[in-house]
Amino acid sequence: MCATCGCSDQASDQVIHNHHSSRQREINLEKDILQENNLRAQRNRGYFEAKNIFAVNLVSSPGSGKTALLERTIALLDDVPLYVIEGDQQTTNDADRIKRTGAPVVQINTGNGCHLDAEMIHQALHQLEPVDHSLVFIENVGNLVCPALFDLGEAHRVVIMSVTEGEDKPLKYPNMFATSQLCLINKTDLLPYVDFDVERSKNYALQVNPSLKFIETSATDGTNLSKWCEWLNHHLRVPH
Repeated sequence: MCATCGCSDQASDQVIHNHHSSRQREINLEKDILQENNLRAQRNRGYFEAKNIFAVNLVSSPGSGKTALLERTIALLDDVPLYVIEGDQQTTNDADRIKRTGAPVVQINTGNGCHLDAEMIHQALHQLEPVDHSLVFIENVGNLVCPALFDLGEAHRVVIMSVTEGEDKPLKYPNMFATSQLCLINKTDLLPYVDFDVERSKNYALQVNPSLKFIETSATDGTNLSKWCEWLNHHLRVPH
């Protein structure tokens, strides 16, 4: 669990044993951390805007297919200067996969942390040094809870939900879907083999975010990857 955002085992024990004082400390800690993060996020956003970089924060639960989708996307956008920041608790597995595509990539290992924060992105950008008019993908740690709280300075947050997950994910984790602009419903090639109602999942998501847009995708058979790339190219052409 993440000690940074107050959801560590120790914090939970404090709330149980001394509810009033610990709860106050928890709220104050969260407020301070988020304020500091938001200041850094605004600086990141200013950096992106000054260089007209389109930054996309990819968020999902583990196993949704983020990395596979990113690999296919990089191959399709071969004429776009593109950089990747990979977030995981441990290993460089995903960064190694991205490196094989030829895209510049930086791995961030968060250890016990369950999300990326704006300072981590700031440091990664210093290593990547993206050029003007480029695209930066941030593949966040697989988690639908804590990453929803942390602005990284991105232009858009894209939540990925696979058809192997429950249709009610948007209702169970509303903050993530409420703070995203686009939802990719991924692994649609598996629809004949799973009990998943796409329209019902969209309706659940729209209950928490009526303006959310959707693209149904598959990194395996390429379904609608052209639509996904069109969405990216459209925003690349718009000054940020």
